[in-house]
Amino acid sequence: MMIKRVVVTGLGALTPIGNNIEQYWNSLVNGVSGAAPITYFDTTKFKTRFACELKNFDITQFFERKEARKMDRFTQYAMVAADEAIVDSKLDLEKVDKDRVGVIWGAGIGGLETFQNEVLNFAEGDGTPRFNPFFIPKMIADMAPGQISIRYGFRGPNFATVSACASSSNAIIDALNYIRLGHADVMVSGGSEATITISGIGGFNALQALSTRNDDPLTASRPFDKDRDGFVSGEGAGALILEEYEHAKARGAKIYAEIAGGGLSADAYHITAPHPEGLGAINVMRNCLKDAGLKPEDVDAINMHGTSTPLGDIAESKAILEVFGDHAYHINLNSTKSMTGHLLGAAGAVEAIASILAIKYGIVPPTINHFTDDDQIDPKLNFTFNKAQKRDVSVAMSNTFGFGGHNACVLFKKLD
Repeated sequence: MMIKRVVVTGLGALTPIGNNIEQYWNSLVNGVSGAAPITYFDTTKFKTRFACELKNFDITQFFERKEARKMDRFTQYAMVAADEAIVDSKLDLEKVDKDRVGVIWGAGIGGLETFQNEVLNFAEGDGTPRFNPFFIPKMIADMAPGQISIRYGFRGPNFATVSACASSSNAIIDALNYIRLGHADVMVSGGSEATITISGIGGFNALQALSTRNDDPLTASRPFDKDRDGFVSGEGAGALILEEYEHAKARGAKIYAEIAGGGLSADAYHITAPHPEGLGAINVMRNCLKDAGLKPEDVDAINMHGTSTPLGDIAESKAILEVFGDHAYHINLNSTKSMTGHLLGAAGAVEAIASILAIKYGIVPPTINHFTDDDQIDPKLNFTFNKAQKRDVSVAMSNTFGFGGHNACVLFKKLD
């Protein structure tokens, strides 16, 4: 079977540092932090009282209030990002074969706020099971791709991927392969998450996973810094339009980059901690390079998983040295989570977009909030600390790793 080439023809983003692609990219290259005190609920008794919330976002600018109330926030975010990507792609919705347009979407948790609120409401009642009729449809993770397909009439492959923080990278890889194998011409893919909630922050606090730097939220997300103390929770969505190359070329589409390959692996080690030597990370990057038909020395930039956790940053740095050898010192590494926080199931999508735009503009966004080198991380690695760097980026890699030991890696390259 002839494997088809796949390109990216549309992008959409809704993030803590920008509510569209232009705002998101400008904030990335200027090193803007999205962290601030939480406004969604009273955090007085919480260990962590800050996060990377969306700013100046009003869903009623996009949907009537009645319709918006039928969707959990993670689905609202998905719809907004997907709409921007579809408009950006300039797909002719009257002419495209909608039987061959699909939606594969990632969410690590899905409708957590809906579940939380419905259970709290029941607990406060008299035991009578009074639940919102939209409780289940709002909560389930597959409702985001379902709602996108309903809105646009896309009748191709449609499902959700769930692999914790690797979810939207998994979705992108699945979408890539459906097109490669000829099952679709166009796929809407990406991910969304909305877990800045009582249960989300409380749950991650119980795991001791979140930063507790309440006195300085702006600098709390510190990937690779000696004094990092956990990740900062973020929310939002990222959407990509993947398209078969000949299909895109025939309609004169703008092409951002080619999606060259994707890799998957498992740590098979621990439910939350990474393998200390980065074994799963090593395997997933090698699998991705093999799938793309590229060599380690072809890679110019890597948007690392880089969550700002004590163990994860060390393991991933070791893995990069193992895979890339001396070439690792010539790669621009970065973690955009230093600015956006960790968008969990949406992380892979928003970070893939950052990698694609690094190729387009020849700029690698910085890893901000670096103050002190960690003696367990090789200081010769270029983490693009604190200031964006200009360089020609022909090949960019994006890593995402999730609880449960799920690893996903995606490679983008300039179109030949």
